[in-house]
Amino acid sequence: MIETFRNAWKVPELRRKLLFTFFIIVIYRIGGSVPVPYLDSAALNTWFQGSKDSGDFFSYLNVLSGGNFSKATLMALSVGPYINAQIIIQLLTYALPPLERLSKEGMEGRKTLNKITKYTALGIALFQGWAYYRTLMNVDGQQIVLYTGQTFERYFTEIIIILCFVAGASLTIWLGDRINEKGIGNGVSMLLFAGIIARGPDAVISLCKLMATGEAKNMILVPIIIVVFILMIAFIIFMNNAERRIPIQYAKRVVGRKQYGGQNTFIPIKIAMSGVLPIIFAMSFMSIPATLKLFTGAPKSGTFYDNLLKWFEYDHPFYACLYFVLIIAFNYFYVSMSYNPIEIANNLRQNNGGVPGIRPGKPTSDYFQKILSKITLVGAVFLGIIAIFPIIFTVITKMNIAMGGTSILIVVSVALETARTMESQMMMRHHSGFLK
Repeated sequence: MIETFRNAWKVPELRRKLLFTFFIIVIYRIGGSVPVPYLDSAALNTWFQGSKDSGDFFSYLNVLSGGNFSKATLMALSVGPYINAQIIIQLLTYALPPLERLSKEGMEGRKTLNKITKYTALGIALFQGWAYYRTLMNVDGQQIVLYTGQTFERYFTEIIIILCFVAGASLTIWLGDRINEKGIGNGVSMLLFAGIIARGPDAVISLCKLMATGEAKNMILVPIIIVVFILMIAFIIFMNNAERRIPIQYAKRVVGRKQYGGQNTFIPIKIAMSGVLPIIFAMSFMSIPATLKLFTGAPKSGTFYDNLLKWFEYDHPFYACLYFVLIIAFNYFYVSMSYNPIEIANNLRQNNGGVPGIRPGKPTSDYFQKILSKITLVGAVFLGIIAIFPIIFTVITKMNIAMGGTSILIVVSVALETARTMESQMMMRHHSGFLK
């Protein structure tokens, strides 16, 4: 990857794209330092660090925002609304015929879907900004929202805070579009990558402080954490590049004086084709009880609702087991929505292609479905291990790294995809052509 970056830096056009991407990321990070009016960031950070609920859903939101969520800055919502909008529109594309037709209309259809996604993200940002404000208002023992208590000032404060959150989310989407047009890689993914990487120095400083205490427990745990971190990166890279290649053979056909077909190729099926989306789905579902608690307040001790909330605390065994099962279920759901074996079999038959030893038509689609089921299970188990291993490690060591696996998965996936993008662009520029 370092060699790819060096070679890309030598190409003037790619160098300009890299510098432009870096410039947009700097603007994004500066926006993450702008405080939102009428909010006490110090009180919020104190509550966030001390809240037991911050180990699950809040940590997920904090990861997506690059730490801005816990500081209540202008970029507190960051890429979260746009990611949620993308997921919703992508799922609705397979459920609603009008959206499905748009997805098949080429470039113009994708532009229309992108506009719909942006408007959906704006609506989600408005709702999340209001929900975030209501959450801060219901914090016990902390006055995070600053106002005198008068009715007019209270409503004015609410409007300003929500509009600031929505403006930050809109600015994030706009910056991501600029990277898509003039930069390298996917814009939203690059901003998400930059936000997670920006939290790296704080994690290193925390480990150094643990080592500085001189306690025997910390002297053992810190090297173990570093080794686990390296092994997890290697495991993610291996699984992210792993794929099943299905051999395809095209029959020969003669049209006029030219012969077509007769080629042997393959169809690659990635094991981790759904990426981090099943984890995001599962995390959103698991956060529902904690989110309801923020709106309704803490229940009475010993009641059914109180016991139910205890089962959904991130250090409870039931939470880890249900989390793992949901990741597998959502992975199967996402793959079934985005990968159609019947369509692949029909395309192969129309192009005089087929799998050696498998008859065209339904036998081919059944063959693809059988392979896809096995690969999906392997990919789902991989995502489940990445998601719940940090939770198990947190329970054992009492060190809160519950979102560490998801962060590493996002960083490694974006880095590998960006490296592939740079390699493909360099290959196009260094291809000699058929006239030379």
